[in-house]
Amino acid sequence: MSQRPIMDAGPGINFLSVNKERLLFSTLGALSVPEAVETEILRKAAQDKRFSAAERVWKRLPERLMKVLSDDVTDELSAAVQRISGVPFDQRVRSGKDLGETMVIAHASVAAEVGAHVIVLIDDGGGCRAAAREARRLQRLQANGNSVGSIALIHTVTVLERAAGSEHLPDKNAMQDLYGRLRALDDGLPPLAATGLMALPCWQ
Repeated sequence: MSQRPIMDAGPGINFLSVNKERLLFSTLGALSVPEAVETEILRKAAQDKRFSAAERVWKRLPERLMKVLSDDVTDELSAAVQRISGVPFDQRVRSGKDLGETMVIAHASVAAEVGAHVIVLIDDGGGCRAAAREARRLQRLQANGNSVGSIALIHTVTVLERAAGSEHLPDKNAMQDLYGRLRALDDGLPPLAATGLMALPCWQ
């Protein structure tokens, strides 16, 4: 069983801010985000003019492309949040810092525990480490004979690699230009030279 990839706020607001939502959907298909991620995207778009385009794009996305997952407490979601963050659900949701990525991983974990194979799109280092821990936990459960799914972690660079050579990124110049625009919004992205994106086989 598979489901829509679940996206964190960082990659989401970056791609939407440079009007590359078509690249995102053509590469990954329809996506989902927790309510906390939607809130973060809209907050950042309102506070920082670099991200202002993201709000306009977000508000015209149909549900067939972007589904917002309810963050209302359930036993399963509460247990996942406490396991991932180390604090009770109600305490964690009162702290906005990195809440979006916690909810991304929690939703993915809940789905995986009932057999789904879930892709999560996260760039933040702490979020990546937490997602990797959950993925390993599920692998251990599988190894012990439990019928569970999996979590696969991807990043902005993964998306760009998959889109390379398509109509959205037809050549190296297009890749270099887009990566520069994304990194101007998010200096946490690695330098282009460290990504391997300019040496892909499709450019040969």
